[in-house]
Formats: sequence, structure tokens, C-alpha cells
Amino acid sequence: MRMYSEADVDLSTLNDSRIAVLGYGSQGRAHALNLRDSGLDVVVGLRRNGASFSKAEADGLKVMEPGEAVKGAAIVMFLTPDMVQKSLYAAVVDNIEQGATLLFAHGFAIHYEQITPREDLDVALIAPKGPGGLVRRQYEEGHGVPCLVAVNQDATGNALPVALAYAAGIGGARAGVIETTFAEETETDLFGEQAVLCGGATELIVAGFETLVEAGYQPEVAYYEVMHELKLIVDLLHEGGLKKMHKFISDTAAYGDMVSGPRVVDDNSRAKMKDVLTDIQNGTFARNWIAENEAGMPEFKRMMQADLEHPIEKVGADLRARMDWLSE
Repeated sequence: MRMYSEADVDLSTLNDSRIAVLGYGSQGRAHALNLRDSGLDVVVGLRRNGASFSKAEADGLKVMEPGEAVKGAAIVMFLTPDMVQKSLYAAVVDNIEQGATLLFAHGFAIHYEQITPREDLDVALIAPKGPGGLVRRQYEEGHGVPCLVAVNQDATGNALPVALAYAAGIGGARAGVIETTFAEETETDLFGEQAVLCGGATELIVAGFETLVEAGYQPEVAYYEVMHELKLIVDLLHEGGLKKMHKFISDTAAYGDMVSGPRVVDDNSRAKMKDVLTDIQNGTFARNWIAENEAGMPEFKRMMQADLEHPIEKVGADLRARMDWLSE
């Protein structure tokens, strides 16, 4: 493993470079503001009639249409949704300077060949391992969110130093930047989301809720046990791994964890995880997701609606409304 820290990075590499940040969602806003506060020249590329244009202006940033924003920019960071990046690149590529650096925060569009960059461009990745709100908050507090860095195309021979300087500009070098590849970042990110963080965790929660309710327990009590209290455990894991979790839960909970966890996540579950990973590695998931977008996302919308109509959502909304320290 190769990890870079602030001592390995020269932020002044970017002193005379304009950075165009395309997109102003969670990551876009954090990157643009952090880069500006690091003393760098930042312009945000957004559609003038889009909802974010006035928001970025209100934050004191220079805002232009994407095609104008990339003109004269030494770095163009794509922070729009994966499925938008192909058409966005096609719309702005003729205005991108020779020898500029294309940056991405997730490797999907490059790894699955949705974008074939011009040969004169450097292509690299800086992927913060946290949502945009955290990237901004940690920067403001003098800390940083760790990042991954990868180089896909090094036309100028300077792709890595530029990417690392960008990571320093958003605060990532304060926490460390690990070198990886576009393939590794993309495939592990998709797997983590699908098998554990989003797909795996939510299915486990819903299945636990249904098991308790079908056994005759009150839905409200079931919600507290399988959804509400999950944050307590995740916080312990996030702060100190398995060791801290075991230190702060009861011995009864720890014993139950070790004897019953493997009964739920068993060899069959692990085999299914390998199937998920195979679909990611061989491009099946990407092809299906791209086709779903091109079809107008009918199945996506159907599944999303089913999720939002599940009884755990009604019970949870009612209970959360009574907890005034929570915010949607």
C-alpha cells in the first residue's frame, strides 16, 4: 500500500491553475468551497436554469455554464451523477484545454468505458471516503477525510502530482491518500454499496423488522431494535472497529454477536456476495444499470416506491417525529 500525506504533496502546484468543478451536489459543493478556501482559483460549471446555479452563486463562487467553465481550466473535475457524465463530457470536451487533467470522484464512467478521454488529457481520480457534508465539515474543523487516488491516463507525466495537490486542496491529504486503480476503486465501491452498506444493510434491517412483526411483536418496538439502534453500533465500529464495539456493548450482546451472526451471514450469504462481485467485475451490473437509465428507469422507480411504502417507513416516520433532536 502506498499512502501520501501532506508532506508528500505540493499544493502550490495548483497556484496558477484554474479548476472547473462540474456539478454542485453533496461532493461538488464541498470540493468547490474547500478548494476556494485553500486559495485556489475555482469555477463551478452548472446549467444556468438549474436549481444549483443560484445556490453556488450565493456561496460566493464563480459560476458558469459547463462549456464556458472548462475553458482555460487546467483541471476539470466531474462531480455529476455517473449516468450524466458521458453526455456532459461530450458537451464540453471541445472546450477543454490541451494537456488538462480530467478528475473523477468515482471511476464508473472511465472503468466501464462510458467516456473515452482525448489522448492529450491526463485522467485521474480523487475519491473522498465520505459524503460531501463530511468532507466540508472536516475541512472547516482543520481535519480531512481520507481519499483514494488513481491515474488512468498520464499524457503529460504530471497526472499524479496534480491529483495529489487537488486532494490536498479539499483536505484529503491531512488524513492520507491511498494509491489505487480505477478498477479497484470502482469495483470495491460498488460492491460495498450493494453487499454491505446499502443493499446488505437495508435488507438485513427490513428482514429483521418483518421477522419480529410476523412473530407478534409491536412494530414500534421492532423498529427501535433493528433500525434505530443500528446507529449506536455503526458509530462504535466507525470510531474503533470491532474492538471498540465489543468494549462498549454488553457481554450478552457480544456473545450473541459471535454465535448468531454467522448463522445469518453464512456460507450461502458469502456465495451470494461473490455473485454480486462477479457481476460488478464482468460488467453485468454496469450494463444493466446503463440500460435501465436509457429505458427511463421503470424498474428502478418501481423498486424505490416499494421500499418507500414498506411498513417500516411508516412506523419509522411516526417515531422519528417524536425525537426532536433528529432532522430529516
